[in-house]
Amino acid sequence: MNIFSRRRFHTHLAAGFAALCLSAIAACAPTPNASETVELTLVSYAVTEGAYQNIIPKFAEYWKAKTGQTVIFDQSYGGSGSQTRAVMDGLEADVVALAIALDTQEIEKAGLIEPGWEQETPTGDGIVHRSVAALVTRAGGPTVSGWQDLAKGDLEIITANPKTSGGARWNYLVLWGALTESGRSETEAEKFVTDVFRHVPILPKNAREATDVFYQQQQGDVLINYENEVILAAQQGKIQPYIIPTDYNISIDNPVAVVDKYVDRKGTRAVAEAFVEFLFTPAAQEEFAKVGFRPVDPDVAAKYADQFPEIDNLFTVDDLGGWATIQAQFFDDGAVFDKMLAKIGQGQ
Repeated sequence: MNIFSRRRFHTHLAAGFAALCLSAIAACAPTPNASETVELTLVSYAVTEGAYQNIIPKFAEYWKAKTGQTVIFDQSYGGSGSQTRAVMDGLEADVVALAIALDTQEIEKAGLIEPGWEQETPTGDGIVHRSVAALVTRAGGPTVSGWQDLAKGDLEIITANPKTSGGARWNYLVLWGALTESGRSETEAEKFVTDVFRHVPILPKNAREATDVFYQQQQGDVLINYENEVILAAQQGKIQPYIIPTDYNISIDNPVAVVDKYVDRKGTRAVAEAFVEFLFTPAAQEEFAKVGFRPVDPDVAAKYADQFPEIDNLFTVDDLGGWATIQAQFFDDGAVFDKMLAKIGQGQ
């Protein structure tokens, strides 16, 4: 886990809404002692780091001008599942920004986040940015045009293990939903996903390891990844061919929340809540868009529309029953995913 401090300081609905958000922050927050320095701990997952390096200084500049108070951020980035466990084990995060709402809900179940955290954000759902699933291929490799191709031929598919990787659950769910959301039965969906996983030679424990298997170890013909990851990789010079299936795709919704127990213990609630509000302003939303996340601010989304292909049928976790149902149906011990692996292992 990469935990370190930085002293470099650095929307949802549009400029007018952002002004309303920030004025509300000022109205509700107690006036801090201007002579104080306050330290916040942000715990997030790896691929958000590039955005937060630019957002944090902007927020700190805003907060300094508003209150006279200096903000120092400790930042921790890693796999969403491991970050969740670290917070539950005592990493005193003021704010968590994780890959899936299920991880945030686990912290809530542990008694660290109060119920209703989703409604405390400007969007009312806790989602600070989004992405969709992508299929990364190799130059000169087999041609892939969509989800159905993954179950054909002798392709090798690389994806992380959804039992150990929160992010990899999106990969499983987009395969399932590509069938059920098009009107096919769950029986047909189960057969299709099983056929795809017959082409998966290895199940790395998290999305980062899966990416390393594909890029560094050169295993596999197709990597199931996320749009934001391939955009960011291309910006860093790691250009690989990829497609975004636009017939059916899943909205990969990434939440943010204040960790109530820790901010109350540390006395940092006012600045932590202000920081979360700030993440929905156009200034912050644009930084998310720059590194490949789909912004939740409609004006920023419109500005970056050319970067994000429109999805004809974009389904959500709620369309599949919600995280509680999904976890029980697919990923609990002995559920659909475990049964599928046993079936594949038995050659059925």
